[in-house]
Amino acid sequence: MPRELETDCLIIGSGVAGLSAAIALADFGVDTLVVSSAPSVTQTNTLQAQGGIIFKSSSGSPERLVADILEAGCHFNYLPAACQLAQEGPQLVEKVLIHKVGVAFDKNGNGYDLTREAAHSENRILHRGDETGKAIEQSMADYCSGMKNIRFLAKMTAVNLLMSSFHCQDHSIRHEPARCIGAFVFDQESNQVFPIFAKHTVLATGGIGQLYLHNTNSPYARGDGIALAYRAGCRLENLEYIQFHPTTFFHPQSKRFLISESLRGEGAILINQKGERFLPKYLQHYAVPELAPRDKVAWAINQEMLSEGASCVYLDITRKPAGWIQERFPFVYSTCKKYGTDITKDPIPVVPAAHYHCGGVWTDLDGRTSVSNLWAVGETACTGLHGANRLASTSLLEGLVWGTHAGEGIGKDLGSGSKWVRPQIEEWINETAQVDPGFLSQDWLTLKQTMWNYVGLIKTDARLERAKGILTELAGGIDSFYRNAVLSDELIGLRHATLVALRIVDACQRNHRSKGCYFREELEI
Repeated sequence: MPRELETDCLIIGSGVAGLSAAIALADFGVDTLVVSSAPSVTQTNTLQAQGGIIFKSSSGSPERLVADILEAGCHFNYLPAACQLAQEGPQLVEKVLIHKVGVAFDKNGNGYDLTREAAHSENRILHRGDETGKAIEQSMADYCSGMKNIRFLAKMTAVNLLMSSFHCQDHSIRHEPARCIGAFVFDQESNQVFPIFAKHTVLATGGIGQLYLHNTNSPYARGDGIALAYRAGCRLENLEYIQFHPTTFFHPQSKRFLISESLRGEGAILINQKGERFLPKYLQHYAVPELAPRDKVAWAINQEMLSEGASCVYLDITRKPAGWIQERFPFVYSTCKKYGTDITKDPIPVVPAAHYHCGGVWTDLDGRTSVSNLWAVGETACTGLHGANRLASTSLLEGLVWGTHAGEGIGKDLGSGSKWVRPQIEEWINETAQVDPGFLSQDWLTLKQTMWNYVGLIKTDARLERAKGILTELAGGIDSFYRNAVLSDELIGLRHATLVALRIVDACQRNHRSKGCYFREELEI
């Protein structure tokens, strides 16, 4: 393990957002280091994305896409961000994903096979079967591995950001405006912490799904980037807007995994235990209720489960030809089959689960945070694009657009000849107290159950107050032994996650109005 490293740009996270930044930086010849806490740099939320990514529709109208984004987001969106995505996104898909890194999206006799997902007014979504994220992640990672100025380090967990205001030996520098100068990183193999110095740092750590008992996310989507940014003094925004995906596979022996919204886009319907289609009675205002925004569908499923006393509902696509289903949805077909559900013959048991965070670290339209030399992109960030609820298939595109913007912004800044003098910092002190593994597993379970039971799909004042009490006590205990403990990725992640959970509860307690994916008890659809 090195005592320290130095790079022009440190990117923490290796999904579509982080890799988009790295690819843009490569065009400027910038030395870039990408670190990931996962065993492999491709083990990301991007890898697990099924549905697709927005491309050019038949109408070719950015205005129609903006209208769909605003409608799904309850007009709580930041309009300039929606316009930026709609105008630049399809061009970047073509330039970067298709021509530069060579993602092989599905085609038909007329060109690319464009599908439609919930809340979209037209077909505009590119896909690669039902493993679109996997195709994008692997193609981008392969491309980056061939670039001499991009380096990767896996099994590296960011502990804290290096800040001029916290860590410099020279206290006169601490009095200057705060700026990020890299990060302290924990090497999971040597069990040591070392600094990575960087002129610019990009947070691209993904979402917060692992804060919840039931979720669709990667094991490392635990809010690391938000926790790092908060401790550095960054502005956060919209933390209470957490999207629960309506349809995740329900089986006692299986962890929750996403059943792509594309199934509903291709005609699948939701039915209850009696085999009755139930969405029309809850969502009368939608011509095709299955294609209503995710927040509405998740709420309706929850209501049906409560009214029927059921543990799940069912998604039925059996009226489609069996061969077509197997070809269009190979991942869903094969995975469900492992657990005894043949989706060509059987309805799929589904329940809602935590899926996507619409809030995060506040950034401007280039990905800059409120702290100098620190950027945030992808699900870690909040550009205001999603408003109160994310439109389907905007997440991969958001990572591409703002990752590219951040990379270009950093490249231009470094090209301007701005002077970099690396300050001397206080050394990290490694502690020696051993942590009982039983404490960690129990604390994780307490966190996940608390968030699921009290800060889940529907919030109430009483539930939030209960969550605040439990999480405050939990965080106090974790911080007390963290200060003296031998570190591990699990402990660092738990500390990050508990901090973020408390910030989410705070945001929920301040917001008494139901909107989009944020449900208060008095919700009206």
